[in-house]
Amino acid sequence: QIQLVESGGGSVQPGGSLTLSCTASGFNLYSYSEYCMAWFRQAPGKEREGVASIDVLGTTAYSDSVKGRFTVSKDNTKATLDLQMNSLEPEDSAMYYCAAASILRCAQVQFSPLEETQYPTWGPGTQVTVSS
Repeated sequence: QIQLVESGGGSVQPGGSLTLSCTASGFNLYSYSEYCMAWFRQAPGKEREGVASIDVLGTTAYSDSVKGRFTVSKDNTKATLDLQMNSLEPEDSAMYYCAAASILRCAQVQFSPLEETQYPTWGPGTQVTVSS
């Protein structure tokens, strides 16, 4: 099973930008290109929510709360998943997690790509704080 590690979190002022990265390793049965991936976030006292996803063909999906501000990208040669976050708001403060599902599950994932139960593999998370 692959392992995921997020990085790039930190503190930023409202209106600022931040890029999160997720690095994957430990591939056995499938290569990184055969994983569909997603970013989730969880603020204190709130449920974890899907933010952005990308499938094996590069098709992306975003939650309404980040659409137009966040961009997800996947580099299959580097086995990384990035989340470019612009125009950050205090409401974006949360622990951010990347998640993965192998190609065997991706056909089902496409119907609800921001649903956390679709992804069996998770990273430990990276904290993002947006505050003046």
